[in-house]
Amino acid sequence: MLLVIMLALGLNQVGIKIVNEGIPPTLQAGLRSLAALPIILMLCLVRRTEIPFRREILIPGLLTGFCFAAEFALLFQALNWTSVARASIFFYTMPFWVACAAHFLIPGERLTFIRILGLVLAILGVTLALSNNTSTAGPYALAGDLMALLGAVGWAAIAIIARTTKFSTIKPEAQLFYQLIVSAGLLLILALLLDEGLSQPTVFHWSIFASQVLFVVCTCFLLWFWILSVYPASDMASFSFLAPVFGAVFAWLILDEQMTWSIILALGLVALGILLVNRR
Repeated sequence: MLLVIMLALGLNQVGIKIVNEGIPPTLQAGLRSLAALPIILMLCLVRRTEIPFRREILIPGLLTGFCFAAEFALLFQALNWTSVARASIFFYTMPFWVACAAHFLIPGERLTFIRILGLVLAILGVTLALSNNTSTAGPYALAGDLMALLGAVGWAAIAIIARTTKFSTIKPEAQLFYQLIVSAGLLLILALLLDEGLSQPTVFHWSIFASQVLFVVCTCFLLWFWILSVYPASDMASFSFLAPVFGAVFAWLILDEQMTWSIILALGLVALGILLVNRR
């Protein structure tokens, strides 16, 4: 499941960059949360999932919603200003932040020498895969890189909050409901303040947008939160190093970004890193 999720997220980066041409970044992120919200609510009704509003659930729920909004506001804008490869290498530093935070905050998830070595190898693999990218990044590339890095911190914060608070006791669809309803409001208000409007999106743009809503948000994110409730956060987060490699491959296939032998070697390093991080 994690491999499928990472494959989808790698492809999703390319999709976001394409849709940015027709729907501005912040507006796109807000509309995506808004469109996914009734689907998740319907799922909650069908499965009779309770969406509790008790204090111990409400506070972390609002916090994860804020982090969710920040994560995607930053990522969508980053992909508007820089290449998929450059954004990926910073955004998918998320497992590093998760593993480091889990070391201090989650009992039983301490970093050992072997696990640190695995994380380092995975980082080296991702760096190797993306370091030879020669596509034009644009004049705002540095700002885009920093936004992607901050987005990674927001993503890591969600994983840690979900594992260290009572928020982890509610079902995945209820967790996602909190994040969607908070992020939809915040992102759409931000898009309004930034005076973002549609830039003549085509049917192609809307079709990619719809696939993001149905497959990425309503399917992959739900699976992510379910897996997060079962497996150690730092272990499963290590799989996220595969997403930028997949992203680089799809960027090569779809956006004609450079693809070299180093990506194949990087996949080997990432695989070895995952094995070490998950080694008992």
